[in-house]
Amino acid sequence: MSAISTGVSAPAQRTALACLVLGGIAIGASPIFVRLSEVGPVSTGFWRLALALVPLFLWSMVSPSRPETAPLERRDYFLLILPGLALAVDLVAWHLALHMTSVANATLLANLAPVFVTLIGWLLFRTAVTRIFLLGLGLAIPGVVTLKGGPAALADGQLAGDAVAALAAVFYACYILAIGRLRSRFATNRIMIWSSASAALSILPFALYFEGNILPSSLYGWTILVGLAFVSHAGGQVLITYALAYLPAAFSSLTLLLQPVVAAILAWWILTESVSPLQTVGGLIVLVGILVARRG
Repeated sequence: MSAISTGVSAPAQRTALACLVLGGIAIGASPIFVRLSEVGPVSTGFWRLALALVPLFLWSMVSPSRPETAPLERRDYFLLILPGLALAVDLVAWHLALHMTSVANATLLANLAPVFVTLIGWLLFRTAVTRIFLLGLGLAIPGVVTLKGGPAALADGQLAGDAVAALAAVFYACYILAIGRLRSRFATNRIMIWSSASAALSILPFALYFEGNILPSSLYGWTILVGLAFVSHAGGQVLITYALAYLPAAFSSLTLLLQPVVAAILAWWILTESVSPLQTVGGLIVLVGILVARRG
């Protein structure tokens, strides 16, 4: 374990690494839950967040708290709600994309978020952009074209779904940036609960208007939603959050690699979605580009 030494004991590192891997697998399984859901993609997004509040509240009760500044003014509450608004758009867009394109494409393109984090940070906050980031971006773009089957395939019927998945990545980047500006003032528990609750409330009116009945019709349907909320949304995030307290931040790249791979394998196994050799090559190029860009 010396390669990831962070000054903590080897058993603690092994436990953290196991949590990181399990967290990546849990989040990687979320597209399958979405595709198997009995309710529409927008309603599924609502239940994903609303049901996840149960384990998140339980986690906040048992996890050690750190000193923080309590929200005092209206501006503080607005700042706590703001990430949830971005998260709401991200989840709705991604859930829609999962019904418009393949699970592998939607998951991989949604993982372009770290690239958009840097681009948005440069546009809004004039954050420096390094040559390494530009190299990673230069790899990711042709990788996406290859993922689609080359330039000739860019006009196929799934292009709209791929574009919606990329839009989800943009709003997830906004969510990450908003969270980053809050973490110095508020505890992770408070941020996750407020963002999840505000996102759920933001999605609910659209689910009711566009999809009508948001309730699953069977125990199976509720089981899928509980699995999505407890296993993928809350469980995956909590496991990764725990792991990153003991492992170097660069190790979070492991979950970036795991999520699209797990999603593609499960989609092949459960949904019988095939992945062509050209798509595999394109996906690997995109992953390498994202990893390089993150190091920049």
